[in-house]
Amino acid sequence: MNALADFLQAYWPHLTALLSLAFSLAVAAQAAMHKNDVRAAIAWVGVILMSPFVGALLYLVAGINRIRRDQMSTQRSLLIKDYVDSAHPTFGDVGPISAPQFASLRVLCDQVGRFPLQDGNHITLLDSGDQAYPAMLHAIDEADHCIALQSYIFDHDRIGLRFVDALKRAQARGVEIRVLIDAIGARYSRPPILRLLERNSIRTDRFMTNPLGLRTVYANLRSHRKILFIDGHLGFTGGMNIRESFMASLTGRRADIDTHFRIEGPLATQLFAVFANDWEFATKERLQIEDWVRVTPRAPAPQVPARCIRSGPDRFIAATHRVLLGALAVAQHHVRIQSPYFLPDQILIGALNTAARRGIQVDIVIPGRNNLRLVNYAMTAQLAQVIEAGCRVWRCHKNFDHSKLLTIDDAWSYVGSSNMDPRSLRLNFELDMEIYDRPLAEQIAQRIDADIERSKPVTLESLKALPYLKQLRNRIIWLASPYL
Repeated sequence: MNALADFLQAYWPHLTALLSLAFSLAVAAQAAMHKNDVRAAIAWVGVILMSPFVGALLYLVAGINRIRRDQMSTQRSLLIKDYVDSAHPTFGDVGPISAPQFASLRVLCDQVGRFPLQDGNHITLLDSGDQAYPAMLHAIDEADHCIALQSYIFDHDRIGLRFVDALKRAQARGVEIRVLIDAIGARYSRPPILRLLERNSIRTDRFMTNPLGLRTVYANLRSHRKILFIDGHLGFTGGMNIRESFMASLTGRRADIDTHFRIEGPLATQLFAVFANDWEFATKERLQIEDWVRVTPRAPAPQVPARCIRSGPDRFIAATHRVLLGALAVAQHHVRIQSPYFLPDQILIGALNTAARRGIQVDIVIPGRNNLRLVNYAMTAQLAQVIEAGCRVWRCHKNFDHSKLLTIDDAWSYVGSSNMDPRSLRLNFELDMEIYDRPLAEQIAQRIDADIERSKPVTLESLKALPYLKQLRNRIIWLASPYL
């Protein structure tokens, strides 16, 4: 025993180094075998080998996509079809109602999105909280059967309390209610609104937690989806969380801006499909379709074909990324993008630049004032890459705009919760809609054009005019952009 103790005392540094090397090599091999992006593989292998123990532990916590290999993920992708309203047939040729070039995009989205493209939808654009929240609260007050609510952030503030009061009234009427809030987003306000919901016996849960707290293996993953589904046929989705900062009537001239959508028709059932699978993943409770979805009443005119596109670090990873690439490839005249966090990867930058070099007018609107300073620095560092190819970038000098909008050729729109940044495109669970409707596309285009009129163009000269230390700061922050 003494001999062993003496040996360990004499050689423990060597043994520790060997153990660290073996551990690091094993973890580095796992990263090299399972990372499909060569840049991510190189980065992780470098971190693992250059930071003994710490780098390997960091990879085991944040680098392995366990969700993608989780059996529940496979079950969810199979069960999702059970929730789609079969009373509405798949829509046919999109060319006559949008433009001929979108026929190939529709084929792509058939494979990527998995949901069928369905007609019979009525979609209304809601501008910020002063339009969206009253419409949502009214729908909750009119509910007589069921309510499913999902949000990334649900703040404990004046507008959050209005939603709680409306849900309490609905529950008193006997309405079945489920509320799902992301575990990270639930921490944005104190005390968390979940405690108040739970005290009122409203069925509530967090996404990505267990009874002991945050799941460390999922610490970098979030549900960024925003869903409200009511009485089997009415839905709301878009980019807006539940927080009073989007209400000008509450916060005055400082109010943030966002865009949400009211949906009637089979698209609302697709919203419920996404919610039901997320709820089952978080709680293990399966919501029965026959208890939640009713025969969809005929939506008012106009009735447009649309579908949900869900993406996330599961079987639907990179779905939005592929849709964006396909959409930019078929553009013929004009691409308009509005994004609060514009940090596309090199593949998307290449697609944007290719579109601009084909003679397509590409307008990108970003906030003049951003709520995330580090993201703004990283965005600024990258803008030259698209401006050099002919894309036009505009900083809109109004209140912070959180909208995520894309429209192409005034005929096709892609809207929802996804930002054009690495987190949304690879890590977050997101929900968007592709919509084949000229009037709505023109409405979104007019909204973006109105912002361009109050914007200042970002030019190569203005970027080069920044002080050197600011340029260096921006580039250093940009290096960390995949983790912002």
